[in-house]
Amino acid sequence: MTNGNGTPPEAAQAPQLNVLAQYTKDLSFENPNAPTSLQQQGQPPQINIQINVGANNLSDTEFEVTLSVEGKAETAGKIMFSFELAYAGVFRITNVPKENLHPLVMIECPRLLFPFAREIIATAVRDGGFPPLMLDPVDFVGLYRQNMERQMAAQPTSGQA
Repeated sequence: MTNGNGTPPEAAQAPQLNVLAQYTKDLSFENPNAPTSLQQQGQPPQINIQINVGANNLSDTEFEVTLSVEGKAETAGKIMFSFELAYAGVFRITNVPKENLHPLVMIECPRLLFPFAREIIATAVRDGGFPPLMLDPVDFVGLYRQNMERQMAAQPTSGQA
């Protein structure tokens, strides 16, 4: 049996996603109101987290994907702590149809990076004198869809005279 072009199905190349490297590009932790921010607070802090994903083509099959996580904790209008993390990975992706490449890079690659970024943030917050901040899982499919909708809305409509 062949796959339509004369080669047996075993010879057809399976899609592959390989992690070539992972690294912290940038990490910042601030505890601007220490030591008073380390004292027992009357109410739990408000925590605000923002997550973004960016990608750069390094070659036809290699991509650098950066997961950016920013956050801060505030109570009574004062910042307890804030952080910024840019955690990246280099991925080799082969045998993936072109129409599936962008979602793969922007969904699956950050999904692989997230547990490591989560641990770095938890450790930085703990080392700053606070209980470790355990980020909730992220819906990277939903984040991808939001970003695509935002890009579509930002494009000017054509055909107007």
